[in-house]
Amino acid sequence: MAPPAGRGAWAEGVARLRAAATTEPGRLRILGAVLAVLVVAFGAVTAFEVADRAAAADDVVNRSQPLSADAADIYRSLADADTAAAGGFLAGAQEPTEVRERYEKDITTASRLLVKAAANTDGSSPSARDIATLNEYLPRYTGLMERARAANRQGLPLGGAYLRYANQQMSTQLLPAAERLYEAETARLAQDDRDARAWPLLSLGAGIVVLAALLWAQRRTYLRTNRVFNHGLLAATAASTVVLLWLAAGHTVARSELNEAKVHGQDSLKVLNEARINSLKARANENLTLVARGAVLTADGKSDKYETDYGTGMRQLTAALDEAGRLADDNPGKEPVADAALRVAEWQKRHKDARDTDDGGDYDGALAKVIGAKGSTGESFDDVDAALEKALDHEQGEFTRAADNGRGALTGLPAGAAALAVLGAAGAIMGVNRRLSEYR
Repeated sequence: MAPPAGRGAWAEGVARLRAAATTEPGRLRILGAVLAVLVVAFGAVTAFEVADRAAAADDVVNRSQPLSADAADIYRSLADADTAAAGGFLAGAQEPTEVRERYEKDITTASRLLVKAAANTDGSSPSARDIATLNEYLPRYTGLMERARAANRQGLPLGGAYLRYANQQMSTQLLPAAERLYEAETARLAQDDRDARAWPLLSLGAGIVVLAALLWAQRRTYLRTNRVFNHGLLAATAASTVVLLWLAAGHTVARSELNEAKVHGQDSLKVLNEARINSLKARANENLTLVARGAVLTADGKSDKYETDYGTGMRQLTAALDEAGRLADDNPGKEPVADAALRVAEWQKRHKDARDTDDGGDYDGALAKVIGAKGSTGESFDDVDAALEKALDHEQGEFTRAADNGRGALTGLPAGAAALAVLGAAGAIMGVNRRLSEYR
């Protein structure tokens, strides 16, 4: 019979579905289809959400954190190169070989890491612009340093002017760009960490709804047949329960480990990098105080600019070490930080002695106390840097272990959820078909 005029296929389908729902076999077919769709949807949502968090956790371990560390190393290498250059200049016409090698190693490291950063950065991002700035000004800086060295070897006062200008390029162009790059990569790391630790609320909610629907369907079957178990529905419930428990437990472990990586690794690394940066700044300004010999003043014209900047850097270094000591959660982490703090105090005493000597008119004596092999501020700086490097290595290991554990807790869950969802849907259909067979 043709459908009544004005009644389309959709309306006809709805009418047939309504008619089927008035019989128990029809209701069972609808129930089986709904349960199968719910279980499959639960598995799909779980696989999607967990895969997204697993990808974010993988980014934390393999992309964001390494890039953040590389950006910190770019800054450190540039600042250390500037420090080494000033120290070599102070040593006189014959720059010590080890100082020259240190400078060249720093420049090579910065150049290599810039290439790596460029390859892993979107060309339109602010980080790409900072990388371009670094690539533009680094050759200018090295060119100025070579002119400063050439003039210094000839005993020309112009060498000091070139050195100060090179330092100005480093302070106003290179280091700010490197700092922005580090902050951007650290912010990306923090975002990936938040994405990885975000609760999969949609999956958890879907799992609860699916379990409620399956339990209701089994209770309905029991009330209508007095049969305690329906094997198909029981299998679907078991599969869904496993997925839900796996999801909750796996994400809880992953979240806990990633939080451990953040609190006792990532946060400590950030503070230690800041401490190392301020240590390098202080050392560079300490050297330039002797190079400039009062020729560069603060904006108010009352104080030596480099000596003032040295004091600022040391205060920031001390504050960063205090924070690093608070964040360190074990002896291997606390000991190098405490050692660095002791070396900083020693450095400050030696610096005051060197300044008193220079202010008393003994420039050569002050120079020996700043760049000498033993008992100098340079020795203190090297001790501080070595202690900070040891602390950074320890915290890097702590971060990597915890982040790897967090990523590992999600391994296999997306595929497992999808497979169990298919099994659960098949079980739900088989359970309903078992009831349908009783009407044939």
